[in-house]
Amino acid sequence: MTESRSLIRIALSVVTALALCALTPQAFAETLQDISKLMKQGQHAQALEKTEKYLVGKPKDAQGRFLKGLILTEMNHTAEAISVFTRLTEDYPELPEPYNNLAVIYAQQKQYDKAKQALEMAIRTHPSYATAHENLGDIYARMASQAYDKALQIDSSNASAQTKLAMIRDLMSASSRPVANASNAASPATATKPVAAAPAQPETKPAEAKPESKPEPAKPVVASTAPVAAPAPVVAAESKASAGGSEIGKTLEAWATAWSKKNVKGYLSYYARDFQTPGGEARAAWESERSKRLTKPGNILVSIEGLHVTPESADRATVRFRQHYRSASLKTSSTKVMVMVRQDGRWLIQQERVGK
Repeated sequence: MTESRSLIRIALSVVTALALCALTPQAFAETLQDISKLMKQGQHAQALEKTEKYLVGKPKDAQGRFLKGLILTEMNHTAEAISVFTRLTEDYPELPEPYNNLAVIYAQQKQYDKAKQALEMAIRTHPSYATAHENLGDIYARMASQAYDKALQIDSSNASAQTKLAMIRDLMSASSRPVANASNAASPATATKPVAAAPAQPETKPAEAKPESKPEPAKPVVASTAPVAAPAPVVAAESKASAGGSEIGKTLEAWATAWSKKNVKGYLSYYARDFQTPGGEARAAWESERSKRLTKPGNILVSIEGLHVTPESADRATVRFRQHYRSASLKTSSTKVMVMVRQDGRWLIQQERVGK
């Protein structure tokens, strides 16, 4: 798990849900397929309504209840989602996926101890569940990051803590990669990933389900624990984007909000007159392409964290932060580097790239 809007990034895979539907009777499978399609289209309210109706006829169905938990998570109804997944762990203690998804939510709330406990339970029920092992490693990395950050708050001159914090941040950012389909069962780049669909389970005697019959849960996008090639330069402790009344932080928070609300005009207004388009294309062509992407159907949520500003002059600065993007079908987390310039009394984006 990299940084945290959610320590566990959620990878909602309709493909997986559809595949698992094949394990259920045809009529119910078709209903689950319809629900999955609605989720993919971002129609969460309709998907939830259809799921509730489905569960009236099959109140103990693990797959339907799991889909409900996913929908509630996507709708940011966190407390309800936690309740659904918690009850699933009580009724189907042999299933690792509900524990994993609970960990995803706890990680998003920065309740790393609870996330760790949930992942340990997932691993206990399914020792070969690679997703839970990877997420657990990311949780440990995040907890270490917090500890080093706290050390720097107490002693900002602690070079050892600075170096270790920088190494962990680079480790997490280097692990960014496309979200894996939850087609086998899907959050934190500072997020752990929940499974996108629950494995089919018999309504009676769930404990008799054989471990090998469970589809392998999809892997979440989480920070790799591979060693870093070389230590990153010493950096100061992370600060929240909106902390300290930072003008740049407030600008980027507003930029992310405009993006999330699909406010095309507002989003584009945060780019400087001399913005260097990533592909070198004409500004008009770039704006047209961005407008098409922002206006696609479905809800999105963009957030940033770990803002680190390096001033170059009174009117120019380089900014590094972690960007989290979430839609009904995709969840990613990546490191963003921007060059910000002050024009007409505002901080605006002059350059933008993904990477270290």
